[in-house]
Amino acid sequence: MNLSNEELICVQGGASLSSQLLNAISRAVELVYNLGQSFGSSIRRIVTGRYC
Repeated sequence: MNLSNEELICVQGGASLSSQLLNAISRAVELVYNLGQSFGSSIRRIVTGRYC
């Protein structure tokens, strides 16, 4: 299948970042941050002996 020059000009690619992708990335980063925060808090509580 051969495309003419006019048809080639109209071809649009899908390489742009969508808002859904950016939202998913930000949620993943937030999840990793929250996991690290809770993991660090639990380590600190175990080391200091304070559980409340």
